[in-house]
Amino acid sequence: MRITLGAIILGSIVVVGGCSNKGLKQLYATGTGPEEFSVLPVKPLTEPANYTTLPTPTPGGTNLVDVDPRSDAIIALGGRAGGQNAQSIANQDIALVNQAGRYGVPSNTREELAQSDAEFRQRKSKAFLSRLKLGRYDHYNAAYEDQSLDAYTETQRFRSGGALTPSSPPASR
Repeated sequence: MRITLGAIILGSIVVVGGCSNKGLKQLYATGTGPEEFSVLPVKPLTEPANYTTLPTPTPGGTNLVDVDPRSDAIIALGGRAGGQNAQSIANQDIALVNQAGRYGVPSNTREELAQSDAEFRQRKSKAFLSRLKLGRYDHYNAAYEDQSLDAYTETQRFRSGGALTPSSPPASR
């Protein structure tokens, strides 16, 4: 009797202990903390040459220490810093832009693509019901699984066709 009671108590302790949620078992972030990729470092502060002739502040304008990735990329690639506005189209590219938009450019391209993508994933989600996964499941990649390429198969296909291909890392097994 004591052995049976002891086994029941020990078994219930193990079952209840297994139901607890320890912090180290939680591998996914549950909070809505800051997005670390949206925080940009600023340029270092510089001292003005003359404190009496400071520029007037412009509300909503840019700051000298704000990061401007487009201008920084133009300078890094050998372009001129103040020669051309990074937001405008270069003179030599105007003909290319006009040719690309000769049949008209819809103003809601992003919204149309987002809507068609959502409809595609909705159609594919019906197939998900047959293979439900417990826990976190990547429905987005599962929806586009049929359209993905296997890098090693494609490398072999190009090599058998005679194309020079770079070496690939070994396939994981």
